[in-house]
Amino acid sequence: QVQLVESGGGLVQAGGSLRLSCAASRSISRMGWYRQVPGKQRELVATITSDGTITYADSLKGRFTISRDNAKNTVYLQMSSLKTEDTAVYYCHAQRFALGYWGPGTQVTVSS
Repeated sequence: QVQLVESGGGLVQAGGSLRLSCAASRSISRMGWYRQVPGKQRELVATITSDGTITYADSLKGRFTISRDNAKNTVYLQMSSLKTEDTAVYYCHAQRFALGYWGPGTQVTVSS
């Protein structure tokens, strides 16, 4: 079993920045962030493996940066130049072997 603790969400004005953090209770091979708005499917934001391989949603490249600290089992998402359409619940995801785990989600609201 893996527990994920997310932090860093909140309210920010358009053009601002936020950093999300997600700490896992044990080492994880691949961690990432997804987001979801009401009425829509959860979508990929970015993932990163323990060896540093990164995948981004094409639409977010250049504004969002994912990183991780393997010693702390923590993944970060630095979000810059935020837009109102980035408003969503952001979920941390961890994959350990064949199992996936979700965090409870953290709300990010970008105001105009």
